[in-house]
Amino acid sequence: MNVKSAVTTVLGSAAFGWLARAAWGLPAQVGASRAKVRPYAAVSPRYRDGQFHNTEPGSVFVPEPESGIVKALITRGKAGRPRRPIPLATPLAPVEAAEVAATWYGHSSVLVEVDGYRILTDPVWSRRVSPSAILGPSRMHPVPVPLSKLPVLDAIVISHDHYDHLDMATVQQLAAAQTAPFVVPVGLGAHLRTWRVPEERIIELDWDESTAVGDLTLTCTEARHFSGRGLVRNTTQWASWVLAGPSRKVFFGGDSGYTTRFADMGRRYGPFDLTLLPVGAYDPRWPDIHMNPEEAVQTHADLGNGDAEGGLLMPVHWATFNLAFHGWSEPIVRLLAAAEAKGTPVTVPMPGQRVDALKPPEPTSWWNSLG
Repeated sequence: MNVKSAVTTVLGSAAFGWLARAAWGLPAQVGASRAKVRPYAAVSPRYRDGQFHNTEPGSVFVPEPESGIVKALITRGKAGRPRRPIPLATPLAPVEAAEVAATWYGHSSVLVEVDGYRILTDPVWSRRVSPSAILGPSRMHPVPVPLSKLPVLDAIVISHDHYDHLDMATVQQLAAAQTAPFVVPVGLGAHLRTWRVPEERIIELDWDESTAVGDLTLTCTEARHFSGRGLVRNTTQWASWVLAGPSRKVFFGGDSGYTTRFADMGRRYGPFDLTLLPVGAYDPRWPDIHMNPEEAVQTHADLGNGDAEGGLLMPVHWATFNLAFHGWSEPIVRLLAAAEAKGTPVTVPMPGQRVDALKPPEPTSWWNSLG
């Protein structure tokens, strides 16, 4: 074998090895097949022609040459990442859960306390939000606390099946370490069954359906988004959630574009002591599926919190994974400006920080020094 052939062979082997590592475990990560999801999804009146649908029609972004997406990917540089490390707070978990509090672990992973109950939302502890272990968006900060150090949970709530909200490894670890039920939108349970979560721990709900855990009521509510872990979209439902105890209520927005349906939910379920609303990964090219910061403030008001006595807004879905083209701290700068204009109380914890919604901490602007 000559030198050129040897080099070609080595490079070919390296490329094959890299592709093999990138694809390792991919079928399991994708989750249940469409055929396995369909029997559960088909019970929903919102499931038509093999797909779920938003109430308000709108576009789901599909990259096209004229969209400018390729140029944006090439030229965005590091705008979506801070120049300095994101600080972490030491997570505090009191022996007894509070009336209403939340510990933000990053992105949409939040430990919510309501009337003595603990609910974990959209838990993602993996380094990447991708079916591949070596490709896809990676964390901009470590997880503030290992899964093994979480307190005993009463429920695990998931908003939809995208990788930055539903993570196979995290689900499997929680299934082994905790006994709490997984409360999910209809159809999504098929992924959990594929990952060997016990059937008795899976509760699937459609919009405006509820389940009870003791005195805690978990209600699946509408969102404006889409779903899909592979090439086929919208085979499972997406949702927001109302987490209601006997005296306190929290709204978890999951992942959603702005919709006038939030006002309907406010009349039916609001007002709330705390709203957890997405503020990042927005873009004019996909306005219907990710709300921007100003829309988050409007959503908070629509949910029944529009007066001076309205509850506290906590932003989520930012600062952990770089999923769009805006500056990394832009969502908070815009959020605070919009909130000040409307008199909306906002708290912006650093990852790992616990906030008592009835006694929120003084603002620190911790993100300003990171660039």
